[in-house]
Amino acid sequence: MDNHTKILIIEDDPLIVDLLKLVLRHEDFEIYVAPDGKTALELSRKHRPDLIMLDLLLPDLDGVEVCKRLRTETDVPILVVTARGDLSDKLNLFALGADDYVVKPFDFDELLARIHAALRRHGKTRETVEITFLDLVLRLDTREILRGGVPIELSAKEFDLLHLFMSNPRSVLSKETILNRVWGYEYVGANNIVEVYIGHLRRKLGEPSPIQTVRGVGYALRL
Repeated sequence: MDNHTKILIIEDDPLIVDLLKLVLRHEDFEIYVAPDGKTALELSRKHRPDLIMLDLLLPDLDGVEVCKRLRTETDVPILVVTARGDLSDKLNLFALGADDYVVKPFDFDELLARIHAALRRHGKTRETVEITFLDLVLRLDTREILRGGVPIELSAKEFDLLHLFMSNPRSVLSKETILNRVWGYEYVGANNIVEVYIGHLRRKLGEPSPIQTVRGVGYALRL
């Protein structure tokens, strides 16, 4: 994927915007955000994004009208991300030129897969397959982890957790951010799940531990 691939998020919910920005910036996308339809049209003209993510429930223009206007100005993929899941809404948006339709609440991995698929169809992407941090190597295509050249076996969630850290090296991530990104923002379960999986990762990665606790704030990947 090109480091300059640009995504315009049209969404007025600050929580969802923050989560999407976190997820998409790991993937090296350049992000622009519009909280309403008018701003979306202006940003689309100014920045010429490679993909547009469109919520239908906007404070000014209806998202359907925004989709219609966008499609007269650009042929980039439009991914509708909305709480409205009626079949009639989907068929209408597809008829207006939307490329895909995701209903909230969504799974972030599925959302990313749909984004990459849309970009591939439009010839806009090449996916990064390897991330490194010091002696750690994470291979996305084969879901392999190596430390100092030695393979480490991780569960699916452990891999996703390490991927999050390696995509944000040296950044302090709060427990809430980790929970939202790895388990989903509607996760219901053990409230110490993050601590448990951090412990699993530390044991498997060995010493010195690359995952540091920042007291009262969260965790960071750094040595």
